[in-house]
Parts: sequence; structure tokens; C-alpha cells
Amino acid sequence: MHDIALIGAGRIGKIHAANLAANPRLRLTRVVDPFPEAAAAVAAQYGARVSTIEEALADAAIAGVVVASSTDTHLPYSLAAAEAGKAIFCEKPLDQDLGRARESAARFAALGARLFLAFNRRFDPNFAALQARLAGGAVGALESLHIISHDPAPPPVDYVKVSGGIFKDMVIHDFDMARWLLGEEVTEVFASASVLVDPAIGEAGDADTAKTILRTASGRMCVISSSRRSGYGYDQRIEAFGSKGMIRAQNQLETTVETWGENGAAADRFQNFFLDRYAVAYAREADHFADILDGGTPPLVDFRDGVAALALAEAAAQSAQTGERVLL
Repeated sequence: MHDIALIGAGRIGKIHAANLAANPRLRLTRVVDPFPEAAAAVAAQYGARVSTIEEALADAAIAGVVVASSTDTHLPYSLAAAEAGKAIFCEKPLDQDLGRARESAARFAALGARLFLAFNRRFDPNFAALQARLAGGAVGALESLHIISHDPAPPPVDYVKVSGGIFKDMVIHDFDMARWLLGEEVTEVFASASVLVDPAIGEAGDADTAKTILRTASGRMCVISSSRRSGYGYDQRIEAFGSKGMIRAQNQLETTVETWGENGAAADRFQNFFLDRYAVAYAREADHFADILDGGTPPLVDFRDGVAALALAEAAAQSAQTGERVLL
């Protein structure tokens, strides 16, 4: 069993704590958070102890560190964990600054860091099955993708102000999915963004609605539709079009129950929160981290993937601001 230190006892930290505790190969032993009450609550729930970051990294029994703290701390905490010889499971994005992330590449490489970046959608059973069928040639050669990612409602404006913007905070998940499914690096990015949901988001310097087109050197394309509000639940769909047909992953419903009557069939609602929609994916991330710690399994999503997704986010933001396509 591998001892784990959790950095960050907020909303996502609590999810990771529960999954660490539920995994028979992992044991949460230390919790770090700048708010003592938050750290104490999580530590008490899972039999861990409250620690400083220095204490956690100095503990030789700690094999891995989960970084679930604020985005501005992801890179420095991951570097500190790598320098202490710990395996790292870091929330996305790696950093909000592409240049700073790239500058750290040599240090991570020199340390031989085992860094697993938490792009959880790769671990969703539906999307993973879509990728496997696509890679297996179920619809022939891939030609284009359509990714839809619409939140039920916008986040608080205070969150928007420190989020890094819609492309780095929200669409970055879809940039990673696009790279994974396209099987080729993106060479062109064109994006357009608007404020259609909440004027306060625009006043905070961000957008709440965006469309992004990605293109690879071979001509494969991906269209990403992003919105901070759907009005009908958490909308997460992917369509992959190939030379022989299409593969589609649909939304998750609260139940599979349908009501049939003279007005037709009525299905249940879409799941309305990302923690519900991706609950299985988060648990599978913890299991993958255990595989990494067991040895012999490289991270499915690593430092390079994090930098590549961040590069697409910055290119999309530039394109949306200038109205011009960005070449990579």
C-alpha cells in the first residue's frame, strides 16, 4: 500500500481524498491546506494527519503527492514533490503561464519526474471506449471531431476572475481530448468567443461562450463548442467522423427510465454536475496513480500533454482576441 499526501482540501481535494481512501492500494496519510479547518476535516475523515508541505515532502514513507490546490501552486508544488522523489498526481492545468511551464521541462526531465496530469475525461468509460474503437479502425480513418462541452450554469464571478479564462479553465479539457482522439498534433487554431450568458463575466475580462476549430497537418479537424450555460444539464458529447461512419458518445442521464405516452417518449434529465458526470473517471484516475506507483506503468497523461493543452488554450485565447487563426 502506497502512502499519499494530499495538497488541497477544497472541493476537488475532497473528491480525490475519497477515491484515495477507497482504493485498496493507496492510503491517505497527510493533508496539506492553508486553511487549517479544511485540512483537519479531511484528515479526520480518513485517518490522516494535518501537515505542512515541508513535513509531507520530507516524510520518506510518502510515495506520492496529489496536488489539488489552487492553480497558481500546481507547478511549484509539483516541482517540489519531484525534487523530493515523489510521484505526482496534479490537477489541471499545470500552470496558467505557458512560458513558465515550458521553462520547467528541463528540471522535470533531469529529476526523472513521474508526473500524472489529471485530465479526467480520458478516464471516463464512455470516452475511453470511443477512443479505443476509433483507434481500432471501427469507422475507418478519422476525418473530423465534434466536441460539445456546455456547463449547466456559470460559476461565480469571483471564480471567473482567477480562473485564467474560459480557454485555460474550461476548454483545456477539450483541447486534451482533441489531441488524444485526433492522434496528431494541432497545427492551426481559430477561435471566437462572446459574452452571451452573464455580463458580469465580460466585465471580469472573460467570455462565457466560445467556438474553436482545430486543424492538424493532415487536414483533420475538430470543432469544440463551449458554453457556461446549457439550461438543460451538463452537456458532454463527442462525435467522431471517419471514412466509414461515425462513433458517438452521448450524455449521461440521471436514470435510464423513460415515460411513454400519446405525446411520445420522455427520458430522464441529464446529470447536472461535473462531479456526478465524472465520478467514475475520478476513481479510475486514482487507480491509474496506483498503477504508476506500483511501477512499470507510465502516466497516460504527462507533463508534455499538459504543456500541449496549455499551448492550445493560449493560441485559442489569442485567436479569439485578434480574430485571426494562430499557427503552431
